[in-house]
Amino acid sequence: MTDAVNTYPGERLGMPQTGPGSIARVGRRIGALAIDYLAATIIAIGFLGYNQFDLPAEAGWRQFAPMMVFAVMQILFIPTAGGSPGHRILGMRVIRLGGGWSGLWRPIIRTLLLVVVIPAVIWDADQRGLHDKASGLVLIRA
Repeated sequence: MTDAVNTYPGERLGMPQTGPGSIARVGRRIGALAIDYLAATIIAIGFLGYNQFDLPAEAGWRQFAPMMVFAVMQILFIPTAGGSPGHRILGMRVIRLGGGWSGLWRPIIRTLLLVVVIPAVIWDADQRGLHDKASGLVLIRA
C-alpha cells in the first residue's frame, strides 16, 4: 500500500490549492506576525510603560510587556474576529479544522505554543505549525 503524494499544502485537509480557503503561505504569516508584534509593542509603550532601553534589572515585568500584549491580542481576536489584526489585514483567517467556532481553549493553546516559538517553526506537509496542529486550527486565506 503506497501513500499518495500531496501535490500542494492543504490537499489532504480538503483545502483548495489557491485562493480563498487555501493554506496561508509563509510570507503572509511572517507579515502578520510582524504587524501583530509591532502593534503589541506600540500598545506596551503607550499603556504599560515599556521601554526597550530599560536594563533588565530595572525593567522587571515590563520587559515582557510586548509579548504579553501580543498573547492577549491573539487570544481575544482569534475567536471573535477569526484572526489577529495582522491576519485580517493580510487576508487570512484562523479556522477550526472540522468547522465551527474555535472556542476559547484552542486560541489559548495556540497562543501559548506560539509564544514559545519552537512549535510555530516546525511544520508538517500542509504547512501547519505544531501550534496549529495541537489546537486543531488552520490558518487559511480569506
